[in-house]
Amino acid sequence: MQHQTQVAQGHRILNYLESRSTTMAEAVYRNPVSDYTCPEQFAREREVFFRASPLLVGLSCEVPEPGDYLTDDFSGVPILVVRGDDGRLNALINVCRHRGARLVEGRGRIKKAFVCPYHAWSYDRRGCLIGRPHAQAFDGVEAQSHGLRPLPIVERHGLIWVCPTPGAGFDIEAHLAGLDAEIAAYGFEGYHHYETRDLRQRMNWKLVVDTFLETYHLNVLHRNTIDPILYSNLGAFDGFGSNLRLIAARRTIGELQDQPEQDWDLIRHTAVVYILFPNTVLIMQGDHLETWCVYPAGDTPDAARMHVSLYTPEKASSDSARRHWERNFKLLLDTVEEEDFPVGESIQRGFHSGAQGHITFGRNEPALGHYHRQIREALG
Repeated sequence: MQHQTQVAQGHRILNYLESRSTTMAEAVYRNPVSDYTCPEQFAREREVFFRASPLLVGLSCEVPEPGDYLTDDFSGVPILVVRGDDGRLNALINVCRHRGARLVEGRGRIKKAFVCPYHAWSYDRRGCLIGRPHAQAFDGVEAQSHGLRPLPIVERHGLIWVCPTPGAGFDIEAHLAGLDAEIAAYGFEGYHHYETRDLRQRMNWKLVVDTFLETYHLNVLHRNTIDPILYSNLGAFDGFGSNLRLIAARRTIGELQDQPEQDWDLIRHTAVVYILFPNTVLIMQGDHLETWCVYPAGDTPDAARMHVSLYTPEKASSDSARRHWERNFKLLLDTVEEEDFPVGESIQRGFHSGAQGHITFGRNEPALGHYHRQIREALG
């Protein structure tokens, strides 16, 4: 976030704090319960959001050198991202063109080629087919047309975006809709990957995202964990096209009033939540970055899968640094797994009870209304 934005948002939050207020929507928003339960809408979401949209698959630091790769299956398409010899990233479908076997799992580094574990067909870092045992058995099968299928990929400001549909192009700057320069200012190109966890919950994927979109619940659900750190029912919300930013204030934010504006560091006194539409929650947590990439899990609307990652500005190279980041990651996971997600799963069950046709987002929860308006607009 640029410094001038930090100053402007800092004044805004201090005014909210003094007036005991928060960003208010123009009206209450009523969101249909069917948004979380309808099989037809769920099928449409999978096509629109998880096949045709650019999706964040990680940070540049996860594949820093030529030959480094990572895999991502969350969208339903097996994605393989590898850094090529020219330093550029390639996105490929992780499927051998001979008989369809997966080439690699997880993440790692290849020296020269990806070698299929079934019949040893091999591919270079661009996905070109470079080797077939007993090649004479495949006369008439051109190697040039049997490379790995490429996917659209953009690496920008330390973030890696892939569209899971071959041949689909995308403009990531336009997709960020005004957040491009703000994200650039964080310098994510220099961050380091600490850890990623794979979580599954019995709740709709959008309900997971909803968890991060208001501070109204902090002094109730999180009274012993997050409420001592962040103010409840206080947040500065702004929409950026389909994306949004919600700034939650730490209880230290009053310290800014004792400093000249040129020294203000808003990031240290807030948690800055971005929704990078449709499914990524990116959170600047003072001294580190957290990302939540949320997807449907299975064939019903009632399950979600997410990979949760923590990134640090400096490499965790000492025992004390590792203990520090492990405490941060543990607080993050304990809070959501022991407090947020049990409530979320009970909400998902309640949606099927027939108790109500809609849920209500108050005027003090503007980010929720914005997000779900964008969902409905994108689905047509």
